[in-house]
Amino acid sequence: MLLPIGDTPNPRGKPYVTYCLMAVNIAVFLFVSLPLIVQPPDFSNPLLLDYLRAIGARGRISADQVMQHVTAYDLFVFQFGYRPASPSTFTAFTAMFLHGSWMHLAGNMLFLWIFGDNVEARLGRLGYLLVYLGTGIAATLFFAIFVPGSAVPMIGASGAISGVLGCYFLWFPRNQVKILFFPFIFISFLIPARIVLGVYLLIENLLPFLVNGGSAGGVAHGAHIGGFLAGMAVAGLVQKRSGRGAARRGGSGPEVVAAGRVTRSLQRGNVSQAVLHFLSLPEPEQRQVPTGDLLTMGDFLLDRLDNHGALTFYRRIIAERPNDPLLDRACLGAGKALYRQPRQRTSAYQHFLSAVDVTKNESLVEEARQYLRAIEKGQ
Repeated sequence: MLLPIGDTPNPRGKPYVTYCLMAVNIAVFLFVSLPLIVQPPDFSNPLLLDYLRAIGARGRISADQVMQHVTAYDLFVFQFGYRPASPSTFTAFTAMFLHGSWMHLAGNMLFLWIFGDNVEARLGRLGYLLVYLGTGIAATLFFAIFVPGSAVPMIGASGAISGVLGCYFLWFPRNQVKILFFPFIFISFLIPARIVLGVYLLIENLLPFLVNGGSAGGVAHGAHIGGFLAGMAVAGLVQKRSGRGAARRGGSGPEVVAAGRVTRSLQRGNVSQAVLHFLSLPEPEQRQVPTGDLLTMGDFLLDRLDNHGALTFYRRIIAERPNDPLLDRACLGAGKALYRQPRQRTSAYQHFLSAVDVTKNESLVEEARQYLRAIEKGQ
């Protein structure tokens, strides 16, 4: 059996929202679910008849049979779980905090603990909470599209957690997940995060979804897929907006019509003027600026602790010139700029790894590895 037990690298600081979400889910199970699981149903509860109809009970059913197979928690879930046949915004929210068993809860909390901290560090606490809840509701609605007439309630945090996984998949492609192999022999090893999450999405959810529909064996595969796609959409939008924000923070100068003015300013040693010229160029002319000039301006801003401004230049090289011989220096520079921002250490890790992968310069490799070791040690 293969079980994920951790990932690397991890951001500095405590993921307090992740811990709070885990605490709420566990507390609801301990103090609400468990007591109700061992209680018989209230026969005066009007939901009991609706519940029996929903699960397909027909004909004469004795009280003893009901007592043996239905609990008070079944009726609680029927009331507060999300039923596509009786959609409710309230139950779309409450269903995210209910679980059917210890195993259901443990599996969800394990994945939230492993992958939540990186995404929380990237989004910030409030943004992370909103994304968690928003993608959880999106997952529920996606599931409901395929079983609109179902009266069987859906519960669990897995839709929201799948949203977190979707963000992680897009933002941290070079992270590694530690996998434990057991029971005959306990061996742990690292697997690229995208492989682990790809297996989760395609093998564990998409294939069963295509074969069996929205859910099978009590697992809401449709919700997992919907949450994952919603998380990827959010991550893509955030990444696109952050790139635009970095460009705007770089400043602006007078209108110019020739990229050559950037080079001439650099030749005169006036790098700050070159930066202003570059940022005032129309997009097509910016692309004509040589990579070496972009690096010079990025390094200039990096030396002056303008990390956002430096990233404007490094990211342009990385995004638009993936085969350029100077790509390794751009990756290293982007890593340094992100390293200075505590919430961006995991993103910095990806850039340092890229620098090591693409370069043949041993001194650059050693410098990048020094940063990698520092991040792994939490420095």
